[in-house]
Amino acid sequence: MRALVLGGTGAVGRAVAHELEARGHEALRGSRGAGSSPGAVRLDLSSAAGMRRLREVAHECDVVVDASGRDDPATSRELEGVPYVDTSATTSYLAELRGLRAQSGAATLVLGAGIAPGASTVLAAALASEPGDEIDVSVLLGTGEVHGPAAVAWTAGLAGNAVWGAPDGAEILNYRERRRIPIDGRDRTHLRTDFPDHLLLAAAGVTVRTYLTLGSPLATAGLALVGAVPALRGILAAAPHWGDDRWRVAALNRRTGEMLAASGSGQSRATGEFAALAAIRASESPGLGAVTMADLFGLDVLASAAAVTSRA
Repeated sequence: MRALVLGGTGAVGRAVAHELEARGHEALRGSRGAGSSPGAVRLDLSSAAGMRRLREVAHECDVVVDASGRDDPATSRELEGVPYVDTSATTSYLAELRGLRAQSGAATLVLGAGIAPGASTVLAAALASEPGDEIDVSVLLGTGEVHGPAAVAWTAGLAGNAVWGAPDGAEILNYRERRRIPIDGRDRTHLRTDFPDHLLLAAAGVTVRTYLTLGSPLATAGLALVGAVPALRGILAAAPHWGDDRWRVAALNRRTGEMLAASGSGQSRATGEFAALAAIRASESPGLGAVTMADLFGLDVLASAAAVTSRA
C-alpha cells in the first residue's frame, strides 16, 4: 500500500509515516519544506500549482493522510475519489468535510483519526448506552511534549469561541464549564472543550460532551484563565513545557457509571499510530464514504496499539 502523508515532516506526520513503514507500507512525506530524501514530496498547498501537484500525487496513491493541521476544505476537493484520513480535531471543519464527501462520492473519508477524536470515539461508542444517555469524554494531555505552532494555535483559538453544534441547547464557551471527572480514583477538574465526538457520535442518540484536563492542576487553571479572558491566549504559546508527554482518554456514561479508558505516553506518536491504522483500513475498504474511527474499529484497536500502555 502506498500512502501520501500531508504534513509529513511535522511531529504527527513523521509518526504516521514511521508507523506505516514499520508495517511494510510505503509512505510519501508531503511537505512545503520537503527535502531530497527518499519518499519526500514537495507540496506547497498554499499555491494553485501545489494543489495541482497534490492531485497528481494523490491519485497515484492508495490513501492520503492529512496531518498538516491546515483545516482547508480545498484539500478534500482535490482528493475526490481517493480514500482520505484526516487527523483534525476541529468540529466545524469535520462537519464541512463530511458534507463535501457526501456530495462528491463514496470514497472512504475517516473523520478525526487520532487520540481525541479517534481513540475517544472508539471508547464512547463502545460504552453500553441507551438513547438519551449522557456520555462525558475525558481528555488528559501532558504539557511536557513540544507541539507544532498549528496545535498551539488550535488550542488558543478555542478561547472565547463557542463549542460548535453543542448538544446542550445553549451556547457553551470553551474552557468555561467545569466538571470533576475521576482519573485513577481521584476527581480532577476538567474544562469543557470543543473536541468533535459530539458531532461524530450524534447518530447514536446519546449526548456527548468532551472535557479537557492538563498534566497539572496549575496548567488546567491557566487554561481556565485563558477561557475567562481570551485576550490572554498568547500565554499558551509562551508557556514552558513542564511535565510529561502522557495522554489519557476516557468515556463515562453518567446514568450507569460505566467508564472505559486508554492511556499512554507520546501524544504525537499515538496520533500517528491511530492515523496509520485508519489509513490501512481505509485502503482496504475504499468505498465506505464518511466514517469515524468507531465505524472502522472496536476496542481491539486499543488493545493492539503499541501507543496504548494501559486500558481499563
